[in-house]
Amino acid sequence: MKPSLSPEENRMYDKIWHQTQEALSALLDKESQKMIEPQRNQVFIFQTLATFYIKYVQIFRNLENVYDQIIHPQKRILIRKVLDGVMGRVLELKNEMVELELTEFHYFDDILQDLKLTPQQLDIPIPKYFLKEKLEVIKGREKILAQILADSGIDTSEVKYSVKSIPLDEAVKLIQIAERARQGRLRALFMKQIFLQEYKAKQSKILSKKVMDPWAAALRIQKAWRGFHQCKNTEKLREKEMIFLGMTPPPLFNEVSATVIQAEKVDHLRNEVQLKHEEDYREALVTIKNDLKLMEGLDIKENLQDQIRHWFIECRNLTGTFPDYPDIEEGGSAIIFSNKTTQQVIEDIIAKQEEEEKNEKKKKKKKEKQPKKAKKQKKGTKEKNKEEDKEWKMSPSVFLSAMKEGNNTYKDIWMNKDESWNFSQDYDPELIKEEKRKELESEIRVQVDELMRQELKNLKLAVDREREHPEKARKKKEKKGKKGKKKEKKAKKDKDLTADRTIESLYKELVEEGLLIQALKVNLSDYIGEYSYLGTTLRQVSIEPMPSLLDVRQLITLYGIWPLGSAAVHEKAPLVKSLLLVGPSGVGKKMLVHAICTETGANLFNLSSSNIAGKYPGKNGLQMMLHAVFKVARQLQPSVVWIEDTEKTFYKRVPSEEKMNEPKRLKKHLPKILKLLKPEDRILIVGTTQRPFDAELQSFCKVYQKIILVPRPDYASRYVLWKQIIECNGGVLTSALNVSCLAKVTDGFTQGHIVQAVKAVLTDQRVRRQTYKPLTTVEFIMAITSMNPVYKEEEESFKNWYAKTPLGEKRALAITGGSTEKAKNSGKKKE
Repeated sequence: MKPSLSPEENRMYDKIWHQTQEALSALLDKESQKMIEPQRNQVFIFQTLATFYIKYVQIFRNLENVYDQIIHPQKRILIRKVLDGVMGRVLELKNEMVELELTEFHYFDDILQDLKLTPQQLDIPIPKYFLKEKLEVIKGREKILAQILADSGIDTSEVKYSVKSIPLDEAVKLIQIAERARQGRLRALFMKQIFLQEYKAKQSKILSKKVMDPWAAALRIQKAWRGFHQCKNTEKLREKEMIFLGMTPPPLFNEVSATVIQAEKVDHLRNEVQLKHEEDYREALVTIKNDLKLMEGLDIKENLQDQIRHWFIECRNLTGTFPDYPDIEEGGSAIIFSNKTTQQVIEDIIAKQEEEEKNEKKKKKKKEKQPKKAKKQKKGTKEKNKEEDKEWKMSPSVFLSAMKEGNNTYKDIWMNKDESWNFSQDYDPELIKEEKRKELESEIRVQVDELMRQELKNLKLAVDREREHPEKARKKKEKKGKKGKKKEKKAKKDKDLTADRTIESLYKELVEEGLLIQALKVNLSDYIGEYSYLGTTLRQVSIEPMPSLLDVRQLITLYGIWPLGSAAVHEKAPLVKSLLLVGPSGVGKKMLVHAICTETGANLFNLSSSNIAGKYPGKNGLQMMLHAVFKVARQLQPSVVWIEDTEKTFYKRVPSEEKMNEPKRLKKHLPKILKLLKPEDRILIVGTTQRPFDAELQSFCKVYQKIILVPRPDYASRYVLWKQIIECNGGVLTSALNVSCLAKVTDGFTQGHIVQAVKAVLTDQRVRRQTYKPLTTVEFIMAITSMNPVYKEEEESFKNWYAKTPLGEKRALAITGGSTEKAKNSGKKKE
């Protein structure tokens, strides 16, 4: 079967794309209006920001789906450009909301209701192209890592069991106990069979003595059967009702249907077609350019020469002298003739001369009036500055121009384009020709500029008898000198301590030392949670709610996965260099770190104090270690540098047991490393801690740019967790198992506790026995009672600690009645 998509599917995705582009253009128009209008009402400002944020998320979801499904290579390039722009704009709006509300967590219940959206539609997906585009690179890296681990004897793929030797007497006793137990079970089974035979014999003798009327017997059987039949019918009706209400899953819910299997096959075929079309498109770029060079190259060269010669003559006629030819660094003749005819260029020269004369006259008049108006202007500017401080304006966006440009190209090319001829959705050769003509023209222009510069010099010598003025020559020399100095300054960088070594050798060394580890295959979707439905209500009553697990998952996507996955987003979006995950044990901090690596294909470096203890000793050794880690991290980006139990690096007082390990080795170096990280470096430093109270708060908060409080799961999250974890481990949900009761009883227990309890109950033997002995609530409750929950006092201690962080202090000030401006100013002073 030849891999291809049906025309109906192509039209469907094209339709979704057109609808999404229309929604985007309407949103861009609205946003441009709102950016101009200054506002003072904080509630109104947040609602406008939140509305834009939600709408951009919806556009992103549609565009991501379209980019993954469409097979036309030129359409995909444009969609990708717009998609990156939308991602960046979402991050900018998130940053605006954080600065406005002074919190990382936001709740949109009322806005979602107005827009008629569900909380699930607010979930931020991870673009599939993050992994698709570098799948081969990731697989190759994994093979190399596995090979190095196998060669060094640190192979983590095989599970090694430790076997303890025991004395012969003890071994004999164990065998005897096992054999006696086996014989006891067989004897008990044999005695049970004898007892049942005797009981049946007694019952048959009793029944043979009693003779019942056949009509009465038939009525009794009929009564029993009708009762049984009716009970079964009512049970079926009740099940149907529960399925209809969505309270229980339908039968065969977990089984993979034929349509899903077919969809997976189509998806696989679509990927093959996408790759094939992209290869054809790349080949066409080269062949079409070569053809254009042969066919149109000479004509383009002659036209450019004629155009520039005409410009020489016209300038000579107007000004009396030949013009100065622009340098290569300035852009050459392309600056003069950028989408302009020769007549327009002449008009521009005349207009510039007139403007220069007017500006000289104005400057003379201003100098005369300046001393009189100086005092009045000072008073006016002070009053204006005060008014401007009170008013809020949306900060300028870096990504709006890219989105507008992409939207305009869509309108110009694709909006009303007739594609009836392009049944297979292959590349459009006419579009490639237009693009390559411009490239070819720019290449030929460089050659023409060199020729015309020489021609201009000859004209000046022959006609004007003028040579270059000595002052101009001096200026050029000075410019060159300055540029040379700048280059010298740039050349002065930190010394490369490993200049004589390859990246492969450094990579191998870091793996062998245990600093570069293999990330666990965990997706972010495996971090199960629910939306917080009471967030807005609690905030209206000035109560700060604990964030939900879904909120935490969204922040990990925005601050960790998106910037690491897309280089364009990382370079221009608000830069997040470091991230701190704070929460009690078992809430999934480690899992989130591994999920970031899995979703982006990032390398994972472990710089935890326990892991680096005894490795690379001394100051020089530490410098060498950090240099090697960040050199490899830059070369093989994206990369995640993980510091587990990061409070140990910032200890207030180092415990006597840990003094030998030197846990504070990285304390002074981390701020320096963060300063050296540039927007081009897709490196994220992630710290995890369950005891942030032991660390120095000031230095802790200086290193970690974003602090995310990971809470214990609430009722809604626990309900979803119990259901999904039981089903994942082979459990079957029946009416005997009350999941709602489990979720209520296990208040305070973390995700780790729930996983442990489920694994303890659902052994292989228990899973097999489910058919005749279904799971009950008591089994799981008995398993979890031996574990210690996270008490409210511990949760409050985390909240109190977070309230002492810079953002927490600002938020507390804003809640207690102080304005957000005061809160921001107080935060700045402390920082």
